[in-house]
Amino acid sequence: MPDDELLRSTLRDQWHLTPTELTELPAALLSRGWEFVAGAARYTARLVETAARQALEAGLLAAEHLRARRIDAGQPVRTLGGALTAEIPLGALAVLRRVPGRCLDGRDPVDQQWWGERLGAVHRVLQGFRHPGLRPWRLPEPDAGHLGAEPWLRGAVTTAVTAATRLTVTDQLTYGVLHGDPAPDAFVLDQFTGRLGLLHCGTSGTGPLVYDVAAAVAYAGGPDRAAELLDGYRAAGPVGADELDAALPVLLRLRWAVLAERAARRGSPAALKAARVALESMPG
Repeated sequence: MPDDELLRSTLRDQWHLTPTELTELPAALLSRGWEFVAGAARYTARLVETAARQALEAGLLAAEHLRARRIDAGQPVRTLGGALTAEIPLGALAVLRRVPGRCLDGRDPVDQQWWGERLGAVHRVLQGFRHPGLRPWRLPEPDAGHLGAEPWLRGAVTTAVTAATRLTVTDQLTYGVLHGDPAPDAFVLDQFTGRLGLLHCGTSGTGPLVYDVAAAVAYAGGPDRAAELLDGYRAAGPVGADELDAALPVLLRLRWAVLAERAARRGSPAALKAARVALESMPG
């Protein structure tokens, strides 16, 4: 992680922004983030690994696509040289002007409805979005060496990948642009206007849209705690109810397997334990 001084100096040098407040955001799956104030405006900074730079830039342009179609999203701020991102020793850094409002609370039933509705609306609007940086989704590799970190891990990942592969072969799934990490705190409500928006579009890729829904359901604590989220998505998203009901259990297991695989790769015992508990609690 960059220290505050490296982040501040990069913001000054690349964007001519001098933060007066700088707050680190909760850890996300694919990136790290900060909120900061510079002048009279609020911004979000996001850092990804260098290998994910193109996917991050695809997400930044997806946000511009949404804004052009009247969906509030963080507005990318280009560097002084006109680039979407700046390279620093630990990866690629982007800056977005923050959408006004408070982050949604995934435990609140009303916020869950808004969360699902906005994710569905984003999926629908991005069906026409194309960018060379959009990467096709990739399943974890069951033979990866780091899956030997725990005796149960390789088998759990293999089971999830096998089921997901079978699903994509036998079922006609709806594909599109994935947010990739649609946590509730990536979505905001402006309490003064009632408008819903999202802070960013993640490190965007393409894949079955139900995988994004499964990622959101995992954040909500599982299907038993995500009824309102799913209702909101069904009302606004492009995926039919039958497909959602059939694919969600398989892709939710895959999501937890992905989280377990990443935790093992990064050496995060707490995250690995949480993923194991979730996988073992799933039916079948």
